[in-house]
Amino acid sequence: MKNIAALMLISSIALVSCKKETKTITKVDPKTGKTVTVEVPADSVAKVAENPAIKDSLGIYTQTFKLEKGKTYPLTTYQRDTKTMTDPQGKTINGTSEATDEMNFTVDDIKGNVYDLTLNLVGKRNSQTAQGKTVIVDTKLPIPKEDDLKMIWNINKALTGNKLNMKMDTKGNVISITGFDAIYAKVSKAVGTLVKEANQRESVVASLKESFNEKVLKDQFSKNLTIIPKKGAKIGEKWTNTENADPTGSIKVTSNYVLKSVGNGVAEISVTGGIPKKTEKKAQGPITHSMSSELVQNGTVKFDQNTGWITNQNITVKTTQIESISDGKQTQSMKSVSNSSVMVNPSAK
Repeated sequence: MKNIAALMLISSIALVSCKKETKTITKVDPKTGKTVTVEVPADSVAKVAENPAIKDSLGIYTQTFKLEKGKTYPLTTYQRDTKTMTDPQGKTINGTSEATDEMNFTVDDIKGNVYDLTLNLVGKRNSQTAQGKTVIVDTKLPIPKEDDLKMIWNINKALTGNKLNMKMDTKGNVISITGFDAIYAKVSKAVGTLVKEANQRESVVASLKESFNEKVLKDQFSKNLTIIPKKGAKIGEKWTNTENADPTGSIKVTSNYVLKSVGNGVAEISVTGGIPKKTEKKAQGPITHSMSSELVQNGTVKFDQNTGWITNQNITVKTTQIESISDGKQTQSMKSVSNSSVMVNPSAK
């Protein structure tokens, strides 16, 4: 009997020691939209700083940045597009393209509420697949053998391995980005190994300056790094941003955001919207030409609650275009459908 009692005592001690500590947290139920209280394993709850970067005041959450000197924060962007084109006879052509821009930010100094950051351009990768053939241009791989790809690789290679200096305040406002001239000179030199004519070299560099400059990067970072409105937002609150989808400004893309949850070290925002279906028709005699287009986006963006830095974005975008020509008796149509994945820090969960 003593042995049995001893065994029972040991078993009860083992059960007590194996029982996991739990912690009560509040979260938003995605089905009902209501805030509920649940118990979860304590070791699954991320530690939240006493004064986190994304915090609430009377239920309104605002986003700031609390970065540490000497630390490096990633910002890798990845986009994958799969396009299907269908001709009037019903024949389809498929193609896939991928683009990765790997960069990160190192905090060199903190002066008051302004960060001195080094923007490191780490790597660029592009690939295209069509008709069973894949072409890759990757700065971490040797230069391609194909002549038409050597120029792209040379430019991308000259762009990477460089550093830009950036100043950003704790609210996420990018004050300045400098250091472009040295990169332009490096690209010009790299292009010079393939293009001998000065006019062509200047044309390549001029084209680069249009897509890679302080204004473009400022716009990109303002979209990636800060999403919560400056005035803040409540859990479940919706806000909308609208921007031009074409140079004329006649087409607008709308992004609807909802603050889904903040807790366990993560702030999560849902994204919907796009471009409503629009159809244009032009008639010339008996011939009518019509074009319809539509864009739909869905996804989520996650931020580190303690630092305010973006940890992950995963948004799917579907674009549909249909072009038709009719003479009143018969109609011929061409259809193009593009499915895209637009990610930030794709390896993060």
